[in-house]
Amino acid sequence: MATIAEKKTLDMRISPLGRVEGDLDLRVSVRDGVVTSAWTEAAMFRGFEIILKGKDPQAGLIVTPRICGICGGSHLTKAVYALDTAWGTEVPPNATLVRNIAQACETLQSIPRWFYALFAIDLTNKNYAQIEGYDEAVRRFAPFVGTSYEHGVTTSGKPVEIYAIFGGQWPHSSFMVPGGVMCGPTLSDVTRAISILEYWKDEWLEKHWLGCSVDRWLENKTWQDVLAWVDENESHYNSDCGFFIRFAMKCGLDTFGQGCGNFLATGTYFNPEKYGRPTIDGRNAALINRSGVYANGSYYDFDQANVREDISHSFYQGNHALHPFDGRTEPIDPADGHKQGKYSWAKSPRYEIPGMGHTPLEAGPLSRQVMAGKPGAEGWQDFDPLFHDAIGTVGPSVLVRVMARMHEAAKYYKLTRGWLDQLNLHEKFYIKPKELADGRGFGSTEAARGSLSDWIVIKDGKIENYQVVTPTAWNIGPRDGKDVLGPMEQAFIGTKIADTRDPVELGHVARSFDSCLVCTVHAYDEKTGQELSRFQIGGVC
Repeated sequence: MATIAEKKTLDMRISPLGRVEGDLDLRVSVRDGVVTSAWTEAAMFRGFEIILKGKDPQAGLIVTPRICGICGGSHLTKAVYALDTAWGTEVPPNATLVRNIAQACETLQSIPRWFYALFAIDLTNKNYAQIEGYDEAVRRFAPFVGTSYEHGVTTSGKPVEIYAIFGGQWPHSSFMVPGGVMCGPTLSDVTRAISILEYWKDEWLEKHWLGCSVDRWLENKTWQDVLAWVDENESHYNSDCGFFIRFAMKCGLDTFGQGCGNFLATGTYFNPEKYGRPTIDGRNAALINRSGVYANGSYYDFDQANVREDISHSFYQGNHALHPFDGRTEPIDPADGHKQGKYSWAKSPRYEIPGMGHTPLEAGPLSRQVMAGKPGAEGWQDFDPLFHDAIGTVGPSVLVRVMARMHEAAKYYKLTRGWLDQLNLHEKFYIKPKELADGRGFGSTEAARGSLSDWIVIKDGKIENYQVVTPTAWNIGPRDGKDVLGPMEQAFIGTKIADTRDPVELGHVARSFDSCLVCTVHAYDEKTGQELSRFQIGGVC
């Protein structure tokens, strides 16, 4: 595992660009064209934990969905389960199904939108102009005018139309409440939702992305199966998925961006019959997409009690590593923080693993799919060995991380279609809870980007403490108290840069994590400390 072994050769500087979701400076040192060290600097303070302190316990249902404009539904999901567990509510099966449907639809819209609008456009970079297939990459993926770009981005919005049917709006809905959901769908609503979902599947997922049926794609159980699938017939070969795999391998995306190699998923989607009375302790056993930790080749059960937030290199008072129930968000002036070796507004989430101590873990689709390969699944739980095989045979990389996310389009379509069929419109969608004056709650889900969790402490009917740990924090958090690099920082190490004036390889790594921040990469020569380039990722300067 990478640590700070070398002496820093450059000063840390924050350069926020004023974007809504904050900004991330990715600073790397380069020696002989290879990245030797990296620093991820979240350059904007948000302070939602401070905003929520002293508010009504249900304020999290309104405030936290505003943390992100693309995954607000995920924030709502974990916020409502935090209150369900704190108040000991009863949630009817219909409400659990609707929550599952809404959460999944938000992720389904994110998959093609992220791929075409954020990731694939880098494949049109001029550095790849000499690679076979480049002209085809431009034809498909060029921003705004690419044939696949236009269609993928346009159809990506269809699933959140389903969210809006149940939630009243998207984004920033607050229709999930302790005890259920505030909606009463009709048969017409459900029929319309099914029609929208089928259109998305027919017109993008099968027709453009896969070139085959969802069921055929899901027959792939190993990475070798995927490679064989590409060459199985012309339809697979020329699909966006088939072309991407072929071109990405020619570009070398399967050779870098490995990261820490340890993974976390807190799990998502509940069996409505298994989580009628949500509790922290009963959560794991009720999950359809299971939780867990995979580290050093072994699986561990996920336990929220093992989470810590280290602030040794973050712009907050102290250098402790606290559990979120005891967490403190006490900002300091970055100028003072730099004098203490701090360099980011992000905290550094860590997880206590037996024999390994507080360990950085990668969150995200690859983590979820690695966890899907964990033995011992119940018949109604997700078991899928594909990406456990992939990291064991070809290893994690930019390509494998991207394909894990795209793989979820087929899986989440199948789940959502089944949940829509299970709704019973003659039964309850809400059971009014008793609002307790004191309590503690934990709620978590898997946003498109990874594990997203809330911890709430209620005292005398008000929020005493509220801590949000996002997938972006898990991935882009800075070094911890032992100077161990965060997952994305580690993923940059060893990356070969073909053109230091245009380091598109760094863009691939950063985008593969899909951090919820607009990124600027600064590349420095390790020997001289001279800035080699400044590369914008995720927008225009």
